[in-house]
Amino acid sequence: MRLMAIDYGEKRVGIASTDETGGFALPRAVWPNDKTLLDKIFKLKEDEGIEKIIVGESRNLDGSANPIQKEIEKFKSELEKRGAEVVSHPEVFTTVEARRLQGQTEMTDASAAALILKSFLDTVYNKGT
Repeated sequence: MRLMAIDYGEKRVGIASTDETGGFALPRAVWPNDKTLLDKIFKLKEDEGIEKIIVGESRNLDGSANPIQKEIEKFKSELEKRGAEVVSHPEVFTTVEARRLQGQTEMTDASAAALILKSFLDTVYNKGT
């Protein structure tokens, strides 16, 4: 099963997807959060046979929603309205971790999305393996 993950930000959105086997999370792109974003996501989804989209759920350490979570929920709803199967997955410090691993680059947000996807794979599909 091919999956896509999204690290949603007000200015930029990181995109990652699994390889053909569905086992590895790979950073793919960083796109501006603009009016073309949904079309780009659905083009990639169609071109690569993506079956499910994982959206990073942004929460404070105490579990409460932080300010951007409202925007993420609206974005998730738009994806669902257009027919995508979307799952939220907790993400904490993924951008910080991506910077720690590779430094700040133009692909940092895509690497953060790959970390969200890796966490999802490890938590949901690879339990106990």
